[in-house]
Amino acid sequence: MENHTCRLCKLKSNAAKKLSNDQLDVLEKGHAEVSFKAGEIIIKQNALSTNVTYIKSGLVKIHKTDFEKERILKIIKAPAYICLPSNFSEKINQFSATALADTIVCFLDLAVFKKFIYENGDFAYQIILDMSKNELRNFQTCLNHAQKQTTGRIAECILYFANEIYENDMFTLPFSRQDLGDIAGTTRESASRTLTEFHNEKIIQLDGKKITILNEKLLRQISEKG
Repeated sequence: MENHTCRLCKLKSNAAKKLSNDQLDVLEKGHAEVSFKAGEIIIKQNALSTNVTYIKSGLVKIHKTDFEKERILKIIKAPAYICLPSNFSEKINQFSATALADTIVCFLDLAVFKKFIYENGDFAYQIILDMSKNELRNFQTCLNHAQKQTTGRIAECILYFANEIYENDMFTLPFSRQDLGDIAGTTRESASRTLTEFHNEKIIQLDGKKITILNEKLLRQISEKG
C-alpha cells in the first residue's frame, strides 16, 4: 500500500488541512523532509527562493544581516511556515533561518503551493490569516521596542519564552545573552545586567542559561509598564 505521508501527517498546518486528498498527494510528490541540528542554517539570506518552508517540529530563529551586523527578528516555534513574504514577493530570500534546536523541516514546491492558493479558497484564507497574525505581531514588537525601557523588553522576552515557546516557568534560553539583547533591542551588557537584577530581586532564578520564574505577577507588571 502506498504511504501518503502528507495525508497521514499529524502536524499539518491549518492551511494544509483544507486540501483535498488529491491535492495532498500532489503536495507529497513535490516535498522534501529534512532534519537540521541546532545551529544549522535552514534558509540563507540572498539565496534563491525556490521552496516554501514549513517547520514540523523544533525551534527556529529568523535573522537578517545588514551593514555587516546581524539582527534577530523573531523566534518561531513549530509547527509554522517561515519567511512566506520572501516566497511570494521576491525571488531572493530576504532573511536567514537557523535551527535553535533539532528541527524537522518540510520544503514544499513553490509552484504547487501557489497553484493551491489559486484553486482552493479555504487554503488561501488560512495562509492570509497566518501572515496577518505575523504582521500584527511584528507591529506590536516594533511598538514595544519604541515605548518600553530595557527592563520591560527583557521581561517581555522571558514571558514570551515561558508562555509561548516552552509553556513552562522553567526553561533554558536557546541562545547567548548577545542574542537575547538583540531580540530585546538592547546590548548584551544591558541584557545581562537586567537578568542579574531580576535574579537579585528574586523575580527569577538564574543559573547560566537556565531561567525559573519566581514572581510572574511582578514580571508581568514590569513588562506591561515598561
